[in-house]
Amino acid sequence: QVQLVESGGGLVQAGGSLRLSCVASGRGCSSSTLGWFRQAPGKEREFVVAISWSNGTRYYTDSVKGRFAISRDNAKNTVYLQMNSLKPEDTAVYYCAARSSGGLFSSQRLYDSWGQGTQVTVSS
Repeated sequence: QVQLVESGGGLVQAGGSLRLSCVASGRGCSSSTLGWFRQAPGKEREFVVAISWSNGTRYYTDSVKGRFAISRDNAKNTVYLQMNSLKPEDTAVYYCAARSSGGLFSSQRLYDSWGQGTQVTVSS
């Protein structure tokens, strides 16, 4: 199983930027899909973006296209989520998740490892 540790959350004003990091360790992380999900207060957790660890293919949810960018550093086993032009509605706990069998999916049920989450708060 893959172990995941997120960092980089914080408080930022609307229009600002943050970069989240997710460090992966454990067996199979090089063949996994890494994804970011978020959960706002009172709402269900939702998919944000996923990246193939092996070939870098990306899959974004529509609401973040053009504002968020996911990237990976294979040497550091780290995935980054660069978030620009942040909006108050981006406020949520952001979770990193891994899918050991690969493929790009938006359903959280298809991810088998999760980090502890990092809080992102965007003030208006």
